[in-house]
Amino acid sequence: MTITIIASGTRGDVQPYIALAQGLVTAGEHVRLITSDDFEPLVREAGVEFASLGESVESVLQSPEWRAATESGNFIKIVQRMNAEMKPRAAAMAERLPDLMRGSDVIVAGMGGMGAGFSIAEKFAIPVIQAYVFPITPTSAFPSPLTPGLPLAALNRPSFHIMRQMLWVSGRAADTAVRARLGMSPSPMFGHYQALAARQSPVLYGYSAHVIPRPADWDARTHVTGYWFLDPPTEWTAPADLLAFLDAGAPPIYIGFGSMASRSPEESARLALTALERSGQRGVIASGWGGMRAADLPPHVFMLASAPHSWLFPRMAAVVHHGGAGTTAAGLRAGVPSQVVPFMGDQPYWGRRVLDLGVGPAPIPRRRLTADGLAASITAMLTDTALRDRAAALGARIRAEDGVAEAVRLIQGYTGRTPQRHDVRQPERALP
Repeated sequence: MTITIIASGTRGDVQPYIALAQGLVTAGEHVRLITSDDFEPLVREAGVEFASLGESVESVLQSPEWRAATESGNFIKIVQRMNAEMKPRAAAMAERLPDLMRGSDVIVAGMGGMGAGFSIAEKFAIPVIQAYVFPITPTSAFPSPLTPGLPLAALNRPSFHIMRQMLWVSGRAADTAVRARLGMSPSPMFGHYQALAARQSPVLYGYSAHVIPRPADWDARTHVTGYWFLDPPTEWTAPADLLAFLDAGAPPIYIGFGSMASRSPEESARLALTALERSGQRGVIASGWGGMRAADLPPHVFMLASAPHSWLFPRMAAVVHHGGAGTTAAGLRAGVPSQVVPFMGDQPYWGRRVLDLGVGPAPIPRRRLTADGLAASITAMLTDTALRDRAAALGARIRAEDGVAEAVRLIQGYTGRTPQRHDVRQPERALP
């Protein structure tokens, strides 16, 4: 059996699907992962067959137009920018994607399949298993990730329908091009959700029920499996200079905003350094901050080129990040407090979850971040004993789960396969 997984976006978006693909390969399945060229080394390192979408997400994210859109925090502007980026690529995707998906016995996809993958699955009658890293199924229990602060519970379910339509619009250009090439009817006005529901397509969510409890109004084919973590290869070793820095003093503060580019990276770097100085803390800051060099840094700050979050975050006193789904998951798993500085999309939602779970301060939108505010937040995370205890307890619960194994068990069950190599543990009951 060939399982084709489609994943798109930044590294934080794609990495959980690589972990899922690796788990399926370990379970004896043949897996093909279709994604951006940026992630070919990571996919192949995981022992998974790579198939190229023929594009680089990194080049898009570094454009001045995209930087301006992400810093605005305005979702409408971000969707408009996504549309502008997708339209010139739609024709090329329409030529490439159907051939990559031929011969598949099942498609596993979430947001990456929305722009054309689901139509190709429809054309070739390939079963689809949906897989997402944030909630997209309508529920009355909480609002959609794009509207985390709704004032009335009655708006919760409608907010998901609005969110799904906005997400569909961002991928419609590629879907339209694919359907035209394959001689299909025009793209559905409201996306593929109703068709997938009619086909009883299962839905898997790669996050912990301890972080977002499973709503009672979801049906039996909708599952919360636990996180899909991709751990580093066993042969990976930390750089000697990083180890020396960590051994030289108290656990530092991590500050990094992932793929969220800034129009003024120099200002971001100064802000981080000032906050560390005013809070009296050592720091590890992610590289890419506008030409800043290691030689420019004071001795209590280390510039990090790259290190797996699963290894790094447990060695930190606290982490400051943009609130991407993957980075948030890594911070929670590590059991250390998190300060979320959201830029866009679902990042404010994850910041709100961190606050509501009591494992970090209130999120600070990037456009409102100041050195004094960040310094105060760092101090609060280090001195609030109850907050630190809650973060440690939540981390232990998450580490006790095996989301990849549970997802593999479900996929093999839905496809009539018998799990071959995984020792699967059932997820624990959600926190109240």
